Amino acid sequence: MSKFIAWIDERLPVTKFVKNHLSEYYAPKNFNFFYFFGSLALFVFILQIITGIFLTINYKPDAASAFASVEYIMRDVEWGWLIRYMHSTGASFFFIVVYLHMLRALMYGSYKKPRELLWLFGMFIFVLLMAEAFMGYLLPWGQMSYWGAQVIISLFGAIPLIGESLALWIRGDYVISDATLNRFFAFHVIALPLLLFAVIYLHIAALHTVGSNNPDGIEIKANKNKDGVPVDGIPFHPYYTVKDIFGLAVFLTIFMFVVFFLPEFGGFFLEKDNFVPADPLKTPEHIVPVWYFTPFYAILRAVPDKLGGVIAMGLAIFVLFLMPWLDRCKVKSIRYRSISYKILLAAFIISFIGLGYIGMKAPTPTLTVLGRLFTIVYFGFFVLLYFTSKNEKTKPVPDRVTMHD
Repeated sequence: MSKFIAWIDERLPVTKFVKNHLSEYYAPKNFNFFYFFGSLALFVFILQIITGIFLTINYKPDAASAFASVEYIMRDVEWGWLIRYMHSTGASFFFIVVYLHMLRALMYGSYKKPRELLWLFGMFIFVLLMAEAFMGYLLPWGQMSYWGAQVIISLFGAIPLIGESLALWIRGDYVISDATLNRFFAFHVIALPLLLFAVIYLHIAALHTVGSNNPDGIEIKANKNKDGVPVDGIPFHPYYTVKDIFGLAVFLTIFMFVVFFLPEFGGFFLEKDNFVPADPLKTPEHIVPVWYFTPFYAILRAVPDKLGGVIAMGLAIFVLFLMPWLDRCKVKSIRYRSISYKILLAAFIISFIGLGYIGMKAPTPTLTVLGRLFTIVYFGFFVLLYFTSKNEKTKPVPDRVTMHD
């Protein structure tokens, strides 16, 4: 076996790769609960690819057959219902773990120097993931899929000068049609997954170049022993591989419970209107996107002007890219930052959750006012952060990592 491994290593540096990225990659020894979600996001991405491959075997990207092919998968293909529910539930769980992964970065300053590029790659993954989910949402060709795509694509028409041409190019026709379905299928199955693979690779490569952050926000590379090993670091394998496997076991328990007992999750994961074939002549009573898009949809609705709403929705995503430069505080971790930052972050989280709830409901005068209030709080977080973070009164940061929660 050792000779065989040596033969492989001469032609492909497998052992070197394992050492560089697992057994001799030193990570901070004080990782907590929030550090599960990066590996879980990678697992769900792989799960989506695998289940998606099996779904495409029987799916037909044709407006006349798409809905029937999904029903065929659910009713006649052996274990087809399980694969479809794993894929649809996986989409929602993907966003759950990604949002929690982003929250951890905001809490512990994982976007700060030297991790600016790491954060930017992560945000590109987020945008690509939103596009991937939107493209896949049309494929079942149900009522909500059809009309949801109709509403979202029509927003591009509000862009001055190029809006109508851009919307026409995205649809491939003057209305949502068979051409649109084929385009979305190609992007969902081939183009966007390839882009996601590439950016995820860059994200992980950037992570292993600068090293992982930790709940104390201390650079462990700054404190090494005589052998050049960080004194506050431990090998990723076996310590964190075992830890991640445990986290994965807990995650799969919750995930499979939802798949088997709550696959629609009360209409949040799969809407009831999407079990009805798409009908261009019959508009659903209330058109809303899937829950993971609703915070940004609520921001869109909060602005009376259509173009203004589209700009606000785009800025809500774009401003996240600027976090490394908006936050000018030298301290990374929320543990040692001022009470003002903790209040700002708490208000931001509440506004994001509030916007998500409002975006799922039919617009009313009360919800419209609340939506505008939460939108102001959402953008206010970034504005106030820029002006208050530079002179923030912080607590003393320890020289070495601590093990408390």
